Amino acid sequence: MLGEANHKIFTDLIQNASKEQLIWMNDFIAKLLPAQPSAEAVGISSVNKITIVYGTETGNSKRLATDFATKAKQKSIHAKVIGMDQYRLSDLTKEEYLLALISTHGEGEPPIAAKKFYDHIHQNGFKLNSLRYSVLALGDTSYPLYCKTGEEMDEQFEKLGGVRIAPMQKCDVEYETDANAWFNEVLEKLSNPKIGISQNDVQINIAPVITKKSGKQTYTGDVLTKINLNDRGSSKETWHIEIAAEGVEYLCGDSIGIVPENPSKIVDAILNVTGVDPSKIVNFKNEAFTFYDLLKHKINVVYLTERLVKQYAEITQQDIPAGRMNLLDLLKIYPVKDAEQFEEIVLKMNAISPRLYTIASSPSAHEGEVHIVVVKDTYDVNGETEFGLCSDYLSQILTEGKQKFFVQPNKRFRLPAPDKNIIMVGPGTGIAAFRSFLAERDATGATGKNWLFFGGQRFASDFLYQTEIQNWYETGVLTKVNLAFSRDQKEKLYVQHKMLQNSAEIYDWLLNGAYFFVCGTKDPMSVDVENALLKIIEQQGNKTSEEAKKFLEHMEEDGRYEKDVY
Repeated sequence: MLGEANHKIFTDLIQNASKEQLIWMNDFIAKLLPAQPSAEAVGISSVNKITIVYGTETGNSKRLATDFATKAKQKSIHAKVIGMDQYRLSDLTKEEYLLALISTHGEGEPPIAAKKFYDHIHQNGFKLNSLRYSVLALGDTSYPLYCKTGEEMDEQFEKLGGVRIAPMQKCDVEYETDANAWFNEVLEKLSNPKIGISQNDVQINIAPVITKKSGKQTYTGDVLTKINLNDRGSSKETWHIEIAAEGVEYLCGDSIGIVPENPSKIVDAILNVTGVDPSKIVNFKNEAFTFYDLLKHKINVVYLTERLVKQYAEITQQDIPAGRMNLLDLLKIYPVKDAEQFEEIVLKMNAISPRLYTIASSPSAHEGEVHIVVVKDTYDVNGETEFGLCSDYLSQILTEGKQKFFVQPNKRFRLPAPDKNIIMVGPGTGIAAFRSFLAERDATGATGKNWLFFGGQRFASDFLYQTEIQNWYETGVLTKVNLAFSRDQKEKLYVQHKMLQNSAEIYDWLLNGAYFFVCGTKDPMSVDVENALLKIIEQQGNKTSEEAKKFLEHMEEDGRYEKDVY
């Protein structure tokens, strides 16, 4: 409307104006125009199309984006919904109204599917002076870098010249209420014909982000039992741990979060290398700790991120190769100058993140208790065997001891109605969720049929919960069981192979409304299982590969295909 040259002058003027100048310009322009009825008064929207992009690992951002598009349509706003992995990056400079829904994973990282989009806005020199945007950040307040990706994306859009439609909204695990309130505010702003130059928008652009506290309840429970589920000859340690806690509430499919402690021998070694007084009181994130307690209970000292290693190098003024490293190794190879320098480093480190474990018990069958299944993680570092921090910690906890934890709900991984049939694929520790499901269905007398695919390395040493599974099968709780033990024959056999051997019956169950659940490792297990499932749908349903994908997408939209993977 203004022409490219005039539009640039106009947008540059607005971007560089103070709040007072914007208010004056707004009033000045208003006086030049004849009185007009507002857009709301005549029942129309000043914006008729928006783009909603999402970046997700678990599917929450995608579901919200789809729901928001439906609501926008009811307001006569056409919403284009697209994943960040599918978005054509060259279109970004052409966007006028963009909503970005993004989750945060790992140590403040974007989802894998969103990384290309995330890198593009951070690494390319372009401006977005015509962009009006807002960001919905999904995360978990249990983690130190809560909603970090969303924060960075929101800040970067602003640096590139974009103007916020509404302030960024951070959402915890229970995200529905906050997410809907944010989108309602966005819709209200989009229905305002003065968007982008009103006093309210100036205030929005500089408003601090206010987040509510998590509200998670922390329980202190008694450790009742700790049993290694693997038999002699196994290469693994898989611990069944039972914790009793008064008043604990959860549903099948939920997880518990546990914050581990750092091993005492590592803490002692760090104190010895640095010469720090273990009883010295320091403040870390507005809490007072002795140096010993800080290193033992609060900060992460193992496998530091590249960012923290780089920060260590800057503080100590040493040339340290990029990469991840344990704090103790850093201190030995690249010593600090003195205790004061070490204190500066420590106070900028991350807190220990909680580890999540899918609950393996049933609220109906194990009232007042939570059970978890923990495999002791091992990995090789420079020829030495190292252990996962939390799995090693839990493998050494004592029965009759105390353990703190919180419940992490998982609303997208729930048992269906008692009369619905379910297919469960859970090799290794993935059996946790399905022990919970089966115990619950057994205790409540559910009439739906249950089919379990389980796998491990060897039948004799790695058949987790063998007695319980056999009992459920003998009593009819389990309708079918298929087992895959990869090392018991020359050719490796996995759960996806067992699925393919039962293709016709699986497809028949799906056509008759069965729910399909997957629990366990994300890569490669859940990927292989999904590929096998698509192959079954394609072959048994006489469908093209695209039709099979659509079939599975419809199942997912109906809540009949759910994954709890890690």
